[in-house]
Amino acid sequence: MITLRQMQYAVALAETGHFGRAAERSHVTQPGLSQQIRQLEELCGGALFDRLGKSVRLTPLGREFVERARPILEQTEALLSFVSGQRGTPARPLRLGVIPTVAPYLLPHVFPALQRELPELSFTVSESRTDALLDGLADGSLDLALIASEPRTGGPRLTAASLFADEFVLATGAGDQAEDPMPLAEIDSDRVLLLDEGHCFRDQAIAACALDPDAARRTFAATSLSTIVEFVANGQGITLLPEIALKKEATGNRIRIHRLQSPGARRQLTLVWREATPFGTVFEQVAETIRRARPKV
Repeated sequence: MITLRQMQYAVALAETGHFGRAAERSHVTQPGLSQQIRQLEELCGGALFDRLGKSVRLTPLGREFVERARPILEQTEALLSFVSGQRGTPARPLRLGVIPTVAPYLLPHVFPALQRELPELSFTVSESRTDALLDGLADGSLDLALIASEPRTGGPRLTAASLFADEFVLATGAGDQAEDPMPLAEIDSDRVLLLDEGHCFRDQAIAACALDPDAARRTFAATSLSTIVEFVANGQGITLLPEIALKKEATGNRIRIHRLQSPGARRQLTLVWREATPFGTVFEQVAETIRRARPKV
Protein backbone atom coordinates (compact mmCIF):
# COMPACT_ATOMS: atom_id res chain seq x y z
CA MET A 1 0.00 0.00 0.00
CA ILE A 2 1.16 3.52 -0.80
CA THR A 3 1.20 5.54 2.42
CA LEU A 4 0.33 9.17 3.02
CA ARG A 5 3.86 9.70 4.34
CA GLN A 6 5.34 8.45 1.06
CA MET A 7 3.09 10.82 -0.87
CA GLN A 8 4.15 13.71 1.39
CA TYR A 9 7.82 12.90 0.82
CA ALA A 10 7.34 12.65 -2.95
CA VAL A 11 5.61 16.03 -3.10
CA ALA A 12 8.30 17.63 -0.94
CA LEU A 13 11.04 16.18 -3.15
CA ALA A 14 9.26 17.34 -6.30
CA GLU A 15 8.92 20.88 -4.96
CA THR A 16 12.46 21.21 -3.60
CA GLY A 17 14.31 19.19 -6.23
CA HIS A 18 16.83 18.09 -3.61
CA PHE A 19 16.85 15.18 -1.14
CA GLY A 20 18.45 17.21 1.66
CA ARG A 21 16.02 20.11 1.41
CA ALA A 22 13.06 17.74 1.10
CA ALA A 23 14.19 15.90 4.25
CA GLU A 24 14.59 19.20 6.13
CA ARG A 25 11.16 20.35 5.05
CA SER A 26 9.62 17.00 6.01
CA HIS A 27 11.40 16.92 9.40
CA VAL A 28 12.99 13.54 8.68
CA THR A 29 16.53 12.31 8.06
CA GLN A 30 17.73 12.23 4.47
CA PRO A 31 18.37 8.44 4.53
CA GLY A 32 14.85 7.90 5.88
CA LEU A 33 13.30 9.97 3.11
CA SER A 34 15.44 8.28 0.44
CA GLN A 35 14.38 4.84 1.64
CA GLN A 36 10.69 5.77 1.51
CA ILE A 37 11.07 7.16 -2.02
CA ARG A 38 12.78 3.97 -3.18
CA GLN A 39 9.98 1.85 -1.69
CA LEU A 40 7.41 4.09 -3.36
CA GLU A 41 9.11 3.71 -6.74
CA GLU A 42 9.10 -0.07 -6.33
CA LEU A 43 5.35 0.04 -5.65
CA CYS A 44 4.82 2.26 -8.72
CA GLY A 45 6.88 -0.01 -10.93
CA GLY A 46 9.20 2.72 -12.19
CA ALA A 47 11.32 5.71 -11.28
CA LEU A 48 9.47 8.82 -10.14
CA PHE A 49 12.64 10.94 -10.12
CA ASP A 50 15.71 11.26 -12.30
CA ARG A 51 18.77 11.59 -10.04
CA LEU A 52 20.97 14.39 -11.43
CA GLY A 53 23.93 14.49 -9.08
CA LYS A 54 22.93 16.87 -6.30
CA SER A 55 19.43 17.50 -7.64
CA VAL A 56 16.45 15.48 -8.86
CA ARG A 57 13.83 15.97 -11.56
CA LEU A 58 10.42 14.38 -11.97
CA THR A 59 10.04 11.68 -14.62
CA PRO A 60 6.80 11.63 -16.63
CA LEU A 61 5.51 8.95 -14.24
CA GLY A 62 6.59 11.04 -11.27
CA ARG A 63 4.89 14.16 -12.61
CA GLU A 64 1.55 12.37 -12.92
CA PHE A 65 1.97 10.72 -9.51
CA VAL A 66 2.60 14.07 -7.78
CA GLU A 67 -0.35 15.71 -9.55
CA ARG A 68 -2.62 12.94 -8.24
CA ALA A 69 -1.06 12.89 -4.75
CA ARG A 70 -1.45 16.62 -4.02
CA PRO A 71 -5.28 16.70 -3.82
CA ILE A 72 -5.27 13.50 -1.74
CA LEU A 73 -2.95 15.11 0.81
CA GLU A 74 -5.00 18.31 0.86
CA GLN A 75 -8.24 16.40 1.41
CA THR A 76 -6.63 14.27 4.13
CA GLU A 77 -5.43 17.34 6.00
CA ALA A 78 -8.85 18.95 5.68
CA LEU A 79 -10.52 15.80 7.01
CA LEU A 80 -8.14 15.59 10.01
CA SER A 81 -8.74 19.26 10.77
CA PHE A 82 -12.50 18.77 10.55
CA VAL A 83 -12.45 15.79 12.91
CA SER A 84 -10.19 17.55 15.40
CA GLY A 85 -12.23 20.74 15.15
CA GLN A 86 -15.31 18.95 16.41
CA ARG A 87 -13.50 18.43 19.70
CA GLY A 88 -12.61 22.11 20.12
CA THR A 89 -8.88 21.46 20.48
CA PRO A 90 -6.47 19.46 18.28
CA ALA A 91 -6.48 15.73 18.92
CA ARG A 92 -2.78 15.49 18.00
CA PRO A 93 0.31 17.51 18.91
CA LEU A 94 0.51 20.89 17.21
CA ARG A 95 3.42 21.04 14.78
CA LEU A 96 5.33 24.26 15.43
CA GLY A 97 8.22 25.45 13.28
CA VAL A 98 10.64 28.14 14.49
CA ILE A 99 13.49 29.94 12.73
CA PRO A 100 17.03 29.19 14.08
CA THR A 101 17.69 32.77 15.24
CA VAL A 102 14.67 32.56 17.56
CA ALA A 103 14.35 28.94 18.69
CA PRO A 104 17.22 28.65 21.23
CA TYR A 105 16.46 32.01 22.81
CA LEU A 106 12.66 32.05 23.00
CA LEU A 107 11.57 28.43 23.42
CA PRO A 108 13.11 27.91 26.91
CA HIS A 109 10.90 30.75 28.14
CA VAL A 110 7.82 29.94 26.10
CA PHE A 111 7.40 26.20 26.59
CA PRO A 112 7.00 26.22 30.37
CA ALA A 113 4.37 28.93 29.95
CA LEU A 114 2.51 26.97 27.25
CA GLN A 115 2.49 23.84 29.41
CA ARG A 116 1.25 25.83 32.39
CA GLU A 117 -1.39 27.97 30.67
CA LEU A 118 -2.55 25.59 27.92
CA PRO A 119 -2.09 22.11 29.44
CA GLU A 120 -4.57 20.53 27.03
CA LEU A 121 -2.17 21.18 24.13
CA SER A 122 0.99 19.33 23.18
CA PHE A 123 3.59 20.31 20.61
CA THR A 124 6.23 18.91 18.32
CA VAL A 125 8.86 21.48 17.39
CA SER A 126 11.16 21.74 14.39
CA GLU A 127 13.74 24.36 13.49
CA SER A 128 14.22 25.60 9.94
CA ARG A 129 14.61 28.71 7.83
CA THR A 130 11.65 30.89 6.91
CA ASP A 131 11.05 29.53 3.40
CA ALA A 132 10.99 25.94 4.64
CA LEU A 133 8.55 26.85 7.43
CA LEU A 134 6.18 28.60 5.01
CA ASP A 135 6.41 25.57 2.71
CA GLY A 136 5.42 23.45 5.71
CA LEU A 137 2.32 25.57 6.29
CA ALA A 138 1.46 25.31 2.60
CA ASP A 139 1.71 21.53 2.40
CA GLY A 140 0.13 20.89 5.81
CA SER A 141 3.22 19.46 7.51
CA LEU A 142 3.21 22.39 9.98
CA ASP A 143 0.36 24.01 11.90
CA LEU A 144 2.23 27.09 13.16
CA ALA A 145 5.38 28.95 12.14
CA LEU A 146 7.24 31.51 14.23
CA ILE A 147 9.05 33.81 11.82
CA ALA A 148 10.65 37.26 11.78
CA SER A 149 9.72 38.56 8.34
CA GLU A 150 6.64 39.25 6.28
CA PRO A 151 5.00 36.05 4.99
CA ARG A 152 5.50 35.77 1.24
CA THR A 153 2.60 36.14 -1.13
CA GLY A 154 1.16 33.16 -2.98
CA GLY A 155 0.09 29.84 -1.55
CA PRO A 156 -2.66 29.45 1.05
CA ARG A 157 -4.07 32.50 2.83
CA LEU A 158 -2.33 32.97 6.16
CA THR A 159 -3.20 34.60 9.46
CA ALA A 160 -0.31 36.46 11.11
CA ALA A 161 -0.42 37.30 14.83
CA SER A 162 2.15 39.93 15.80
CA LEU A 163 4.12 38.88 18.90
CA PHE A 164 6.67 41.56 19.75
CA ALA A 165 9.47 43.70 18.33
CA ASP A 166 12.97 42.34 18.86
CA GLU A 167 15.50 45.19 18.97
CA PHE A 168 18.98 44.84 17.46
CA VAL A 169 22.15 45.69 19.36
CA LEU A 170 25.79 45.93 18.29
CA ALA A 171 28.20 43.31 19.67
CA THR A 172 31.93 44.05 19.68
CA GLY A 173 34.99 42.55 21.29
CA ALA A 174 35.38 43.29 25.00
CA GLY A 175 38.25 45.68 24.29
CA ASP A 176 36.66 47.55 21.40
CA GLN A 177 35.91 51.21 21.92
CA ALA A 178 32.59 52.17 20.36
CA GLU A 179 29.94 54.78 20.91
CA ASP A 180 26.99 53.89 23.09
CA PRO A 181 24.43 54.32 21.69
CA MET A 182 25.99 53.61 18.31
CA PRO A 183 24.65 55.36 15.19
CA LEU A 184 23.94 52.75 12.52
CA ALA A 185 25.65 54.91 9.90
CA GLU A 186 28.95 54.75 11.82
CA ILE A 187 29.17 50.96 12.09
CA ASP A 188 32.28 49.72 10.29
CA SER A 189 30.64 47.63 7.56
CA ASP A 190 33.96 45.98 6.65
CA ARG A 191 34.06 44.28 10.06
CA VAL A 192 30.44 43.08 10.21
CA LEU A 193 30.06 39.29 10.43
CA LEU A 194 26.90 37.74 9.00
CA LEU A 195 24.94 34.51 8.96
CA ASP A 196 25.04 32.55 5.73
CA GLU A 197 22.52 33.14 2.96
CA GLY A 198 18.96 32.01 3.51
CA HIS A 199 18.63 33.42 7.05
CA CYS A 200 16.22 36.34 7.24
CA PHE A 201 18.37 37.82 10.04
CA ARG A 202 21.25 38.11 7.56
CA ASP A 203 19.07 40.13 5.19
CA GLN A 204 17.87 42.32 8.06
CA ALA A 205 21.45 43.00 9.20
CA ILE A 206 22.49 43.88 5.65
CA ALA A 207 19.57 46.31 5.38
CA ALA A 208 20.18 47.85 8.83
CA CYS A 209 23.88 48.47 8.15
CA ALA A 210 23.30 49.49 4.51
CA LEU A 211 25.77 46.82 3.37
CA ASP A 212 26.42 46.10 -0.28
CA PRO A 213 24.79 42.65 -0.78
CA ASP A 214 27.44 41.64 -3.34
CA ALA A 215 30.26 42.56 -0.97
CA ALA A 216 28.45 40.77 1.88
CA ARG A 217 28.57 37.50 -0.09
CA ARG A 218 32.36 37.65 -0.02
CA THR A 219 32.59 37.97 3.77
CA PHE A 220 32.69 35.20 6.36
CA ALA A 221 29.23 33.69 6.82
CA ALA A 222 28.35 31.54 9.85
CA THR A 223 25.63 28.98 10.35
CA SER A 224 24.58 30.24 13.80
CA LEU A 225 24.68 33.35 15.96
CA SER A 226 26.68 31.43 18.57
CA THR A 227 29.48 30.90 16.03
CA ILE A 228 29.52 34.58 15.14
CA VAL A 229 29.72 35.55 18.82
CA GLU A 230 32.81 33.37 19.25
CA PHE A 231 34.53 35.22 16.41
CA VAL A 232 33.51 38.58 17.87
CA ALA A 233 34.83 37.57 21.30
CA ASN A 234 38.17 36.74 19.68
CA GLY A 235 38.42 40.20 18.12
CA GLN A 236 37.73 39.05 14.57
CA GLY A 237 34.81 41.33 13.80
CA ILE A 238 31.57 42.84 15.04
CA THR A 239 27.95 41.90 14.51
CA LEU A 240 24.34 42.78 15.17
CA LEU A 241 22.48 40.57 17.63
CA PRO A 242 18.76 40.35 18.36
CA GLU A 243 17.91 41.42 21.90
CA ILE A 244 16.33 38.07 22.81
CA ALA A 245 19.74 36.41 22.26
CA LEU A 246 21.57 38.44 24.89
CA LYS A 247 20.84 36.27 27.95
CA LYS A 248 22.44 33.31 26.17
CA GLU A 249 25.10 34.91 23.97
CA ALA A 250 26.30 37.89 26.04
CA THR A 251 27.13 36.12 29.30
CA GLY A 252 30.35 36.99 31.11
CA ASN A 253 32.67 39.63 29.74
CA ARG A 254 33.57 38.04 26.40
CA ILE A 255 31.83 40.68 24.29
CA ARG A 256 30.55 44.21 24.77
CA ILE A 257 26.97 45.17 23.89
CA HIS A 258 26.15 48.64 22.52
CA ARG A 259 22.63 49.98 22.07
CA LEU A 260 21.83 51.53 18.71
CA GLN A 261 21.05 55.20 18.45
CA SER A 262 17.38 55.96 17.71
CA PRO A 263 15.60 54.94 15.52
CA GLY A 264 17.84 51.85 15.67
CA ALA A 265 16.83 48.60 13.97
CA ARG A 266 14.58 45.72 14.91
CA ARG A 267 12.65 42.74 13.62
CA GLN A 268 9.03 41.84 14.27
CA LEU A 269 8.36 38.31 15.50
CA THR A 270 5.14 36.83 14.18
CA LEU A 271 3.19 33.60 14.63
CA VAL A 272 1.65 32.45 11.35
CA TRP A 273 -0.94 29.80 10.49
CA ARG A 274 -3.33 28.89 7.69
CA GLU A 275 -6.43 31.05 7.65
CA ALA A 276 -8.65 28.06 6.95
CA THR A 277 -7.74 26.21 10.17
CA PRO A 278 -10.55 25.31 12.60
CA PHE A 279 -8.18 26.12 15.48
CA GLY A 280 -7.81 29.86 15.01
CA THR A 281 -8.99 30.61 18.56
CA VAL A 282 -6.51 28.10 19.99
CA PHE A 283 -3.67 29.58 17.95
CA GLU A 284 -4.53 33.08 19.18
CA GLN A 285 -4.20 31.75 22.74
CA VAL A 286 -0.78 30.33 21.86
CA ALA A 287 0.28 33.71 20.46
CA GLU A 288 -0.89 35.55 23.59
CA THR A 289 0.99 33.10 25.82
CA ILE A 290 4.17 33.72 23.81
CA ARG A 291 3.75 37.48 24.18
CA ARG A 292 3.51 37.19 27.97
CA ALA A 293 6.37 34.70 28.25
CA ARG A 294 8.91 36.61 26.10
CA PRO A 295 12.30 37.04 27.81
CA LYS A 296 12.79 40.46 29.36
CA VAL A 297 16.22 42.01 28.86
